[in-house]
Amino acid sequence: MTPSETLAADVASRAAQRLRLAAAPTFAIMALLTATFRGGAMDMLCSAGPLSPLTGMVPMYLLMSAFHAGPWLELVFRGRRATPRLGCRSTP
Repeated sequence: MTPSETLAADVASRAAQRLRLAAAPTFAIMALLTATFRGGAMDMLCSAGPLSPLTGMVPMYLLMSAFHAGPWLELVFRGRRATPRLGCRSTP
């Protein structure tokens, strides 16, 4: 592999890692916006049946956000292992 191919692969890998982190907050924002700006023709169409707190777009976006939270949890827990805790002494 040439140096330029290695650099391109590294850039693509970093972009993919950052893109993985974009899904959960995007779905959470969509849930917030949908809950805030309720109403309109789509709500009339989608709410023809009995109303349940588990139906609609807001719960769907929240579930999608939860399912895509894995990369964030991985980042948080990897960061915790990499940094020493305050007040803990390391033994040689």
